[in-house]
Amino acid sequence: MNEVRILARLVHPNLVSLYGCTSRHSRELLLVYEYVSNGTVADHLHGKKAKHGKLSWHVRMNIAVETASALKYLHVSDIIHRDIKTNNILLDAHFRVKVADFGLSRLFPNDQTHVSTAPQGTPGYVDPEYHECYQLTDRSDVYSFGVVMIELISSLPAVDITRHRHEINLANMAINRIQNRTLDQIVDPTLGFESDSKVKKMIHAMAELAFQCLQSSKDMRPSMDEVLETLKDIQSDGKHKSQPEVIDISNSADEAVLLNHDPPPLSPDSNILSNYTTPNASG
Repeated sequence: MNEVRILARLVHPNLVSLYGCTSRHSRELLLVYEYVSNGTVADHLHGKKAKHGKLSWHVRMNIAVETASALKYLHVSDIIHRDIKTNNILLDAHFRVKVADFGLSRLFPNDQTHVSTAPQGTPGYVDPEYHECYQLTDRSDVYSFGVVMIELISSLPAVDITRHRHEINLANMAINRIQNRTLDQIVDPTLGFESDSKVKKMIHAMAELAFQCLQSSKDMRPSMDEVLETLKDIQSDGKHKSQPEVIDISNSADEAVLLNHDPPPLSPDSNILSNYTTPNASG
């Protein structure tokens, strides 16, 4: 019933469509969705559909943009997904995204800063502040999406108990690698990171954005709107621009506004995002 209540009010090209459901008086309670034929992002990254070099960087970049677009739409609609993970991001035959599984989603009253609720979600994706303080916000989805971006970069699962105990959690591993300037150690070698300078720049930029999304404090994370705009800029730069765009803000009225806010946390490679829309941590 939670899924029916939420999905009945949503229409977005990157959300799975709910066609209907059986009556609550039926012997079997069924939800009927559109058929999405190409499995999940997890399948293609490190599951049964994973094939060497099949999921190119530009496809992964598009998956990130379309997933962020769906999450922005949910947040504008006062809905928190609460279980964003690569197993819940479906792909059609053309690798277009359909975000699915709204069983844990919550309607978010627009006059409240958070919802107090027992933490739920999937290990490896759960917002640590939500887990500790029991306060759910839209920034909880932002954290989970940060993990998804690292999966797209690395093709590694969010949790793997066969890894070293300090690296079982992919988010912890990624933060460590980014801080130590060793991102290359976890990048999927099939993506062209070492051979294509444009791809390398885009991967560094997405990793920097993921680093900001994975901050332990929700107030230091960008909003999904800011995440989406930054991803679009990274994608556009990879497709069209040969030189970084330089913007003169010396006479801009916005300069005074920017100085009134603490900047978002930055990794040692923070200059990577300087050519893109840097998220405002104040949201």
